[in-house]
Amino acid sequence: MPYYYYGIDWTYIILVLPCVILSLWASSNVNSTFKKYSRQYSRRQISGAEAAQRVLSASGVRGVRIERVGGNLTDHYDPKTNVIRLSDSVYSSTSTAAIGVACHEAGHAVQYAQNYAPIKLRAAIIPVTNFGSRIAMPLILLGLLFSAFSYMGDTLIYLGIACFGLSLIFQLVTLPVEFNASRRALTAIEEGQLLTEEEQKGAKKTLQAAALTYVAATAVSLAQLLRLIAMFGGRRRDRD
Repeated sequence: MPYYYYGIDWTYIILVLPCVILSLWASSNVNSTFKKYSRQYSRRQISGAEAAQRVLSASGVRGVRIERVGGNLTDHYDPKTNVIRLSDSVYSSTSTAAIGVACHEAGHAVQYAQNYAPIKLRAAIIPVTNFGSRIAMPLILLGLLFSAFSYMGDTLIYLGIACFGLSLIFQLVTLPVEFNASRRALTAIEEGQLLTEEEQKGAKKTLQAAALTYVAATAVSLAQLLRLIAMFGGRRRDRD
């Protein structure tokens, strides 16, 4: 079945492009939302680093270091070194956006400390999904090359599609991990009275904007997988 008309790949335009546009919008939205609430400062003057430490202490988590890292929105928790790294715009900032992001990263540290199942699963499948995403397209290209000679080419194509599907599995596992970390963060902010009720809205909107980027990334992975299936999924049937 042809998917190109007048040199245009309609499977990309119909399936993938809308999700790519959503992803670009989500990325722009999280930056603009963070910038907006970076100008809303906490009355209690608690910095991002202090907020993260309070979340850890309230959850009984010890031994996690909190360090500054360069860049913008480069905040993350490194389970290998047990370190929360907060960007320059978060570490010492007292804004509601910074506190929301810092508490979110502390939430990841708490997830590991409490053996939260989805984050353990994500960590376990990272090597497999990384390997699968690297070899997916080479397998498909090799399959296309050999398909002119035997069914072995079709097998390689299907194997490549399956390997690409691993990236979607990773994204699906990531969603509950990120949503849970944000819920932990907002609960800790409220229970620890790190922000006033009005200020909590800024932290919540910042985390909601960040969460949408993960939803968009999942949508892109799903759309790309569906495109590959639409383009190559019926090859063996067409040859029979």
